[in-house]
Amino acid sequence: MSLLMGFGKLNLRLFFVFAALWLFVQPSVAGLFDDDEARRAILELRQSHSDLKLSLERFQRATESKLDEDGKKTLEESATLKRSLIELQNQLESLRSDLAKVRGVNEQLAKDLSDVQKRQKDQAQSLDERIKKFEPSRITVDGREFLVEPQEKRDYDVALAILRKGDFSSAQLSFADFLSRYSQSGYRASALFWLGNAQFATKDYKESIVNFKAFIGLGADHPKVPEGLLAIANSQLELKDSKAAKKTLEELVNSFPGTEAASVAKERLARIR
Repeated sequence: MSLLMGFGKLNLRLFFVFAALWLFVQPSVAGLFDDDEARRAILELRQSHSDLKLSLERFQRATESKLDEDGKKTLEESATLKRSLIELQNQLESLRSDLAKVRGVNEQLAKDLSDVQKRQKDQAQSLDERIKKFEPSRITVDGREFLVEPQEKRDYDVALAILRKGDFSSAQLSFADFLSRYSQSGYRASALFWLGNAQFATKDYKESIVNFKAFIGLGADHPKVPEGLLAIANSQLELKDSKAAKKTLEELVNSFPGTEAASVAKERLARIR
């Protein structure tokens, strides 16, 4: 637009220059040349001025047309760019919305996965617990490790619980039944020991001696063997068999010196003598 105004000012300046020149030279030409020559010179000057004015007008129109075209093109490009920016902004908003949805879906998937994993863990744990009810387990009793069936362990624990409650008659029956059903059980030595104790408590001394001897016969390295020998000697004393009791007590003192049972045996021997 500034270029167009510049050309307009230039056109006016040229017009005034030529007008002044024409007024200035007109008297001079009249003095130098004859009328015909003066008229021709004036006509030529006027023609030159007209041609120049026409050229300037054409240039001005071309320039204005060019500026109009460029301005129109610029406006069109600006409008196109604006539409593109609006479209891009809409796409960005759509992407943000989609991203938020994806994040929401991911969060839900993560929660669902966590829930599934927890359920699987709980189910696996529950399954393990159910399987363990039917699988043998490795336990240690009185320093001895062995495998035991679930039902076998439950039956032994029930018999031992009855004994600890002081129901010696029922405990005697429970341990006898256990030994009958689980003759090869790793609990066998312990079951014989507690059966002998239950029988001693019910004053069944003869059977008590039998089961304590069976217990000792399974292995002299059992930690409760000294107690078993002392229990046999006590049963023999209750049966008034002092000779057998003395022999048992001496065996205890000689075989397991330093044990608590051996100390008790020494006291008993002193009273027997």
